[in-house]
Parts: sequence; structure tokens; C-alpha cells
Amino acid sequence: MLGVLPLDLLSLRDFDCVDDVDETGSTFEENAGLKARGFALQTKVMSLADDSGLEVEALGNSPGVYSARFAGENTDYEMKIQKLLSMVDSTGDKARRARFVCVMSLADPDGKVIFTARGVCPGTIATSPRGDNGFGYDPIFIPDGFEQTFGELDDSHKRAISHRARATELIIRYLLDFIAV
Repeated sequence: MLGVLPLDLLSLRDFDCVDDVDETGSTFEENAGLKARGFALQTKVMSLADDSGLEVEALGNSPGVYSARFAGENTDYEMKIQKLLSMVDSTGDKARRARFVCVMSLADPDGKVIFTARGVCPGTIATSPRGDNGFGYDPIFIPDGFEQTFGELDDSHKRAISHRARATELIIRYLLDFIAV
């Protein structure tokens, strides 16, 4: 998605000895900022990092920042999905409202976060998993305006409406303005 930018883009694989940054924040913004700052300080280049997850209204917006660690860090997504569906079912909530959230932070080479973007894709939780596309909770998330789950939608549809696409669009606009300065 960032390929439209007139920039030389690198990934962490292009650098030697970059350590992971622990996601110790309690919000998506905190975790994205921690990672952007940490990677910028290690690489000495402007760094973009994100944090994302699923928030389910009936569960008090859980699993949220703990989406990847929900039901245990070494638990596969099939088990996480089953646990989440069971928990949603036990609430009796008929609306099953949820949203995917993605926050991206951009840090300068000194580790100062200079821009943060938030993308949200609202929808509902399906009653059972459907589809093999995507990853994570995609088979149980139905974005607003669709009857298919993210797991059933093709990549082009998902890229156009996802939480990550919406945050990326804001990052692209910021970087194009930043370059023009």
C-alpha cells in the first residue's frame, strides 16, 4: 500500500541486529509509538510501526490490544476464535458489534513520534467462522456493508475498506505533505 510513495522503503529485514520492541502499552497508540520509537532509535532512520486488533462491544472492547495474546500467546487463531465466539454468545448480545482498529505511528531518526494515524473498520461478529482468506479473526468479522466475512472477501475488497488501509491512507497523505515541505 505504501508503494505509491516516492520514497525508498525498507523493512526491518534490511537491517542487521534489530531487536523486537515489547508491546507493553495499554492502548494501540502506545504500542505503535513504542515500536516506531524503538525501531527508529535502532536503525537511525524514520520508522513506521503499527498495532492493531479486534474490539468487541459486548466484551467491553476486548480483546483489543491483547488480540494476538488472547487465550494465550501460543494459542492458534482457531482456538482464539472459538473462545471469543463462546464469550460473545454467553453475553446474549444480538447486535454482535465489533471493529478492527489499526494505529500507525511514524517516528523520526531520533525516536520522536511525529505522526500517528488511526483506522477503524466497523462491523459485526459472525456466529461461526467463514472463509480462508486473510488471517487472525478475519473468518468471524463481517465489515459493515457486506454479508461476507473478511475471510471470504478477496484481498482487493479488504485492502479498500480495512482498518489497516484506512490508517495507511492517512500515513500516505501525511508523508506526501511532509515530502512537499
